[in-house]
Amino acid sequence: MSDTQTDLNDTEEDIVPTEALPLDAWHRARGGRMVEFAGYWMPVQYEGIIAEHLWTRTHAGLFDVSHMGQLTVSGDGAAQALETLLPGDIAGLKPGKMRYSLLLDEFGGILDDLIVTNRGDHFYLVVNGATKWDDIGHLREHLDDAITLNHLDEHGLLALQGPEAAAALAALDLKPAFDGGPALEAMVFMEAAPFFWGEVPLGVTRSGYTGEDGFEISVRAEHIAALADALCALPQVKPIGLGARDSLRLEAGLPLYGHDLSTGTEPIEAGLAFAISKRRRIEGGFPGAERVLEALGEGPARHRVGLALEGRMAAREGATVLLGEVPVGVVTSGGFSPSLERPIAMAYVEAAHSATGTSLFIDVRGRKIAASVVPMPFVPHRYVRKGGL
Repeated sequence: MSDTQTDLNDTEEDIVPTEALPLDAWHRARGGRMVEFAGYWMPVQYEGIIAEHLWTRTHAGLFDVSHMGQLTVSGDGAAQALETLLPGDIAGLKPGKMRYSLLLDEFGGILDDLIVTNRGDHFYLVVNGATKWDDIGHLREHLDDAITLNHLDEHGLLALQGPEAAAALAALDLKPAFDGGPALEAMVFMEAAPFFWGEVPLGVTRSGYTGEDGFEISVRAEHIAALADALCALPQVKPIGLGARDSLRLEAGLPLYGHDLSTGTEPIEAGLAFAISKRRRIEGGFPGAERVLEALGEGPARHRVGLALEGRMAAREGATVLLGEVPVGVVTSGGFSPSLERPIAMAYVEAAHSATGTSLFIDVRGRKIAASVVPMPFVPHRYVRKGGL
């Protein structure tokens, strides 16, 4: 779940910002090139997208993702209430565990993708920044009055990503927020726990949207600059902009809401069948269940696939995918891969032409660029799981 694809040709003079996030001055002081995204000023880069991308792949990058929506859902029956809107097994989610899920409309179209965490006495949701106000409205409309929905608008969110992220965060000497709480180093991918940094409470999850190991850290806005300073004072850590976050998530084969996902896409064609939990496949009871489960059983008409392009020219969103001269799909995300040193893309392609190894072309500004269907992720994920990577 990420919503950070940005037009890198924008300039500050072209944009009318609507709101500054808590780290706005912090980014500017460090030379961040600021652009407007989702109604906020955001840093798209500092020293350069490729350098920042490769630093994150080898060390640790600090991303400000405070534009994302942080919500809590609580009250008797909160899990069951969420299951009327999401296709995941929320009732079976254990405290301290997280689950990727989808907010679906009545036709099975994707309103948003999000992460749900069971914090014990409530559920914590992180939703995309560009859709958070619509998500809040949708949840308020459809959740029972007995369920309490809170927007944690007084909190910021940092993502610390990369192979040295765990060592960097450990250097801050975080303490579990309660007796018997898990040690930071014992956490694995998609686990969450509260900690204290000195006297500052933090909500920490071992998660992220780069394909690398890492953490997301929820902290009150008045403490976020001090926390960012402490992390960036470490030799492993540099601040990283949204441009590298987008190229990292593309290499990781992770879909971007508003581009690879929308109300016009359904979970199965998007390659997100894993978000439909086993119990929910049997019981249904989520929006668009009949249509989604039919696609699960019979297969969708198209698939989200990875494409490796020949040459150096990148394909961008909206480019037509061709079989010979016949259109068979459309690119939804594309760019140059700093890790692979070649252009890559994601596209929706007719099912008959979506098999790995299929040779296709992409119309890039009137030029036919040869491409082939390849497995995703383009670059292997390096999440820390039980028993190792």
